[in-house]
Amino acid sequence: MIAKQRPAYAEWLQSTNNISQQFLAFGGRADVVSLAGGLPAAELYPVAAIQAATERALTRHGTAALEYGAIEGFPALRQLIAARVSAETGGTFTAANVLVTTGSMQALDLIGKVLLDAGDLIVAQSPTYLGALDSWRPRGPRYHKLDWEGEDAGFTTALAQAKFGYSVPNYSNPTGVLVSQDRRAALLDKVIAAGTWLVEDDPYQSIQLDGPPGPSILSQYAARHAGPYDGPVIYLGTLSKSLVPGLRVGWVIAAPGMIQTLALAKQASDLSSSMFTHAVALELLEQNFDQEHGRSIVPHYRERRDALCDEASRRLADWFDWEVPVGGMFVWMRNRDRTIDTDELYRFAVEEKVAFVPSSVFDFTGEDRFAMRVNFTRSSPEVIREGMRRLERAIGNYCSARPQLSGLRP
Repeated sequence: MIAKQRPAYAEWLQSTNNISQQFLAFGGRADVVSLAGGLPAAELYPVAAIQAATERALTRHGTAALEYGAIEGFPALRQLIAARVSAETGGTFTAANVLVTTGSMQALDLIGKVLLDAGDLIVAQSPTYLGALDSWRPRGPRYHKLDWEGEDAGFTTALAQAKFGYSVPNYSNPTGVLVSQDRRAALLDKVIAAGTWLVEDDPYQSIQLDGPPGPSILSQYAARHAGPYDGPVIYLGTLSKSLVPGLRVGWVIAAPGMIQTLALAKQASDLSSSMFTHAVALELLEQNFDQEHGRSIVPHYRERRDALCDEASRRLADWFDWEVPVGGMFVWMRNRDRTIDTDELYRFAVEEKVAFVPSSVFDFTGEDRFAMRVNFTRSSPEVIREGMRRLERAIGNYCSARPQLSGLRP
């Protein structure tokens, strides 16, 4: 008997990539210098503080921290997050405005589930966060570039047709750009006029290397509108960068109706997030430990950023340009004359046991193949400098393998 061929995988998988799997795997290999992942420095994780918070959480909450719980999240944690956001923005937020998620990645997935049908339009930064593109890929959306500069005549029309806009104003992933307050305000005006939603993804807010970023778009809206929050901004926060990613604690701040709808989608996703990690996070946030720890790691990250940019200026400046980011985790390097395809360069880099993320995975068209994102937070300055040396060799090998580029260097 001849076995019938099993059904094929879903078609959307043909448009995805496994770059995230690769750079997470590289992070566990001692022989590879990974400048790819958006990962904090593991040696700076506050193990003792988390251990103490775990003991307090179990003593305080007992079996309630080990049960299934409310889909919206641990009630006391939601209340605390709401109080914090109220204090930070000057607005009025309650637990009804808060959904606790398994990292902010789950929030992105849920937003796609409740807002997107096949072929719907998203207005998004370009280049944009790979995780967001991956989250929404199964729904086959269309994209229009978010225009911070005010130069796109069709942007207002696109925003009015879009299900939502997606922005990362603070130290954007992958570019590291900090968007000005004026441009944030202008975008908010257009979102309100268009009658659509705006997702403000803010995972890097705590990594302020050269001064604070200023108020969020959510804060700008709260400053304009008194009373309980019911606005268009869907704000995403996380403890993955200010504390540790292993807690998998993120949150959504939004209008109560949106929170209820996201919770409805969440019940089909995980039924209940971990009440245990929520209880541990509550202990840490009640003492403002996340903010204290976030401030303590900034000098280390600033040193690492400076080491990367300094070494790159000696080794890569003939090929790439970049700006020194004032916060966040990444340096965005663009090929100076579009002669180096970073998708192809990536293979040469892996041979030299160094990893970065090529620009094509951050472009919703997949056509930008002339830049790369390099991370500076994960590794020590010494390892970063070695990574730059390996990347220089990889670029030299790439150029040598292409006669038309052999005159560039080395």
